[in-house]
Amino acid sequence: MKWKKLFTPVKNMAAEEARNYMAEHEEGTYTLLDVRQPGEYEDSRIPGAVLIPLPQLADRSRELDPEKPVIVY
Repeated sequence: MKWKKLFTPVKNMAAEEARNYMAEHEEGTYTLLDVRQPGEYEDSRIPGAVLIPLPQLADRSRELDPEKPVIVY
């Protein structure tokens, strides 16, 4: 794990800002990451979202493209 990245400041977005960002950027140029549990993901998800439950994130972070911005919900 890259511990330094845990302490790198990130931008917080309100839901409306995230919607606007996704509307203004082509799908595939960012990663939409759902960190909820699988049951929650199955009940309701945003199309195109990648599921990595929060408890698994540290072990699976290498699945994320470090070159793309990540929107986490």
